Amino acid sequence: MQKRKKIIALIVTLLFLAALVAGWLGWSMFLKPNVPEELSSEYVLIPTGSSLEDVVTILKAGNFIIDEASFLRTAERMKYRGRPGRFKITPGWSNYYLVRHLRGGKQSPVKVVLVNERLPEDVAGKVSKVIEADSLSILTLLKDRIFLDSLGYTPETAMCLFIPNTYELFWNTDARKFIARMKRENEAFWNKDNRKEKAAELGLTETEVYTLASIVERETNAKSEMPRIAGLYLNRLRIGMPLQADPTLVFASRDWESRSLAKYKTLDSPYNTYMYPGLPPGPISMASITAIDAVLNAEDHDYLFMCAVGDESGLHAFAETYNGHLANIRRYKRNLIQRGLGL
Repeated sequence: MQKRKKIIALIVTLLFLAALVAGWLGWSMFLKPNVPEELSSEYVLIPTGSSLEDVVTILKAGNFIIDEASFLRTAERMKYRGRPGRFKITPGWSNYYLVRHLRGGKQSPVKVVLVNERLPEDVAGKVSKVIEADSLSILTLLKDRIFLDSLGYTPETAMCLFIPNTYELFWNTDARKFIARMKRENEAFWNKDNRKEKAAELGLTETEVYTLASIVERETNAKSEMPRIAGLYLNRLRIGMPLQADPTLVFASRDWESRSLAKYKTLDSPYNTYMYPGLPPGPISMASITAIDAVLNAEDHDYLFMCAVGDESGLHAFAETYNGHLANIRRYKRNLIQRGLGL
């Protein structure tokens, strides 16, 4: 009887010890901190198509985990097989919390800032630095005539898709999803503040408004005179007078640096508004919201000519007649001479 009690006590003790060991092993694998207290980066990027083994390699290479073996066992127990995205990692997390976050937690979005990019290549290059899609995949879509036609654009008007702003997207956004998001944002923009109705009143499509706004955008840095410049160009369009906008020569020639554009006035390009009347085939850059609204709310006046004032204001002088324009040119030259910049 005594012997039996000893055996039972021994068994109970062994079971207790086994439970302690199992608990310790479970704690070590699931609940023991496995993320370092100090991280070189808060965010980990898990590319699309990554396997569990890929994730382990990424976490180890970024010093996000201390013990990769315990993380791997935890991930397998929790049936985590990899999920693409950008995730914020908290120092001191256990394997359990880390796997739970990677498996089903919220992604941390990235900010895509579009301001004044000139070309689709510029947009693709800038965006690809922030999201997973590479620049080639974005640019390919922006030049794909069939794809763009399904959205109501052409390669020449593709820049009209982009309304300058700051957008939050998931890092693992691909090229098609990025373009789809820009299309939704574009539609939302035009559906606000009676913009579609204002374009119709001007007798212009949304694309034509954007194209003209891109010229206004590149014509001046002064937001205050954008509606006046827009009104001038609208006046020229109404009477069939060439726009004669210098920024279109810059675009046609791709000479982004030269200050002397006269040599390009005979350049045979549909973007040369000295040679061809009407609007060019598409925008010459991204147009700001201010420039777009300047066209939609253009000043009502009779100006047909403008010339830089030539002082340090960066503003323009406007005229209704060519003689008035010549007077402004003379004043422009006098101002340059006074500033020591004589021709």
